Amino acid sequence: MPPERLRLRDIRNTSTFRLTALLGLLFAVGVVVLLGLIYVLSVRELDTRTDLVLRQEIARLRQFPPDALPAQMQAEIMRSTHGLNFFLLISARGERRVGNMEPVPVVRLRQDFDIGARPGIHGPLRARAARTMAGETILVARDISTIIDLRRRVLRIVVGSGITIAVSVLAIGVALSLRPLRRVRDMQRASLAIAAGDLAVRMPLAGRGDELDLFAGTVNVMVEEVGRVVAQVKGVTDAIAHDLRTPLTRVRNHLYRALQTPGLDPAVAALAEAATADLGIVLERFAALLRIAELEAGARRSGFGAVDLGMLVDRVRDLYEPLAEERGILLEASVAAPAQTHGDEQLLFEAISNLVDNAIKFSPEGGHVGVRVHHDGGTAVVEVQDNGPGIAVDQRQAVLRRFHRGAGAADIAGAGLGLSVVTAIMHLHNFTLHLDDAAPGLIARLVCNRPGLRAIPE
Repeated sequence: MPPERLRLRDIRNTSTFRLTALLGLLFAVGVVVLLGLIYVLSVRELDTRTDLVLRQEIARLRQFPPDALPAQMQAEIMRSTHGLNFFLLISARGERRVGNMEPVPVVRLRQDFDIGARPGIHGPLRARAARTMAGETILVARDISTIIDLRRRVLRIVVGSGITIAVSVLAIGVALSLRPLRRVRDMQRASLAIAAGDLAVRMPLAGRGDELDLFAGTVNVMVEEVGRVVAQVKGVTDAIAHDLRTPLTRVRNHLYRALQTPGLDPAVAALAEAATADLGIVLERFAALLRIAELEAGARRSGFGAVDLGMLVDRVRDLYEPLAEERGILLEASVAAPAQTHGDEQLLFEAISNLVDNAIKFSPEGGHVGVRVHHDGGTAVVEVQDNGPGIAVDQRQAVLRRFHRGAGAADIAGAGLGLSVVTAIMHLHNFTLHLDDAAPGLIARLVCNRPGLRAIPE
């Protein structure tokens, strides 16, 4: 069977991916919070230092006499050759006396405020103003474009780090989930094979001693014990059926020869005939048990090939049409679309025949039995539908077991092995058997799954 393609949804649902995503999210939040804290503290420290420099400069300039203040400010302007500091002295009448910046429309005294950038003249400024004893206004400003640029850079680092961490966590989560998910897929395939009756299959072990290996080892021990018990039970049943068939056949033959004896008492002859009929029923049951054992052993897979389901259904109809007419039952077969499957033609013929035989047995006189072949999502399906009493929902699993007969089957001939044979054939082909309500009656669906896909009957 080719390996199934892993889908993102399957990876996303693994506990490894979720745990990695959770831890990665916590780590990413921690890193972003740390970077954000660094960003906030750095911005606050830079703003505080700038405001402190402005306050100190304002306090120093206010100490100069009014007549020496313009010269001092001009000297400060000359020393600020790198264009970081800006000065402005405004007279009491609002006229500019000294400065290397344009007057500001609104000046806030004794408060730090920002001045927008003017292209080609200066960048964003952080400013502070104060009045002198002579009523003049001193305004000192510093270029904060480098601080703003730093803020932007740190913000980009914070956002970029968060995105990078998120993408990395997702990639790591996917990488860490692939190997366990493949192991789980292998274990799932093994469990489906075990559920389909192949008790020789074992859960794969990676040899790493992790929780998956512990679980697989426990399941393997359980399957081995279940296989041993089932083999013992089957062995006893098959041995009884095989060993008793020969002597019972001899007894029946003896009775048959005794019935041919001239002058046999009629009462004894009647008893012998009844005993012969009962022995025939017992031998049929033993034959069915051995047939099921043969199918469950998988001894018939060598005869698999392409099977035309339409032709197969037509053959079944031709075989059972006389029996249906005898009971006044209308038997119809239809093929909605040509359908082929891979399997043993004789075994599939036997399975469909058993279902049709049951449908005829349980349908009332004047009833209807239909056999239909169609496709469901690209899968071939054979349906056998009747209008009999049907099977209760809580009995649909039980009737698939050996010798179990439904509540309404007491007066109808049979051994309770027909559906068991059908189930064994379905297991051998990895097909699925569904029993549904036809309201009234029963619908038995044989779903021909893809080759190699293990299926569990319902």
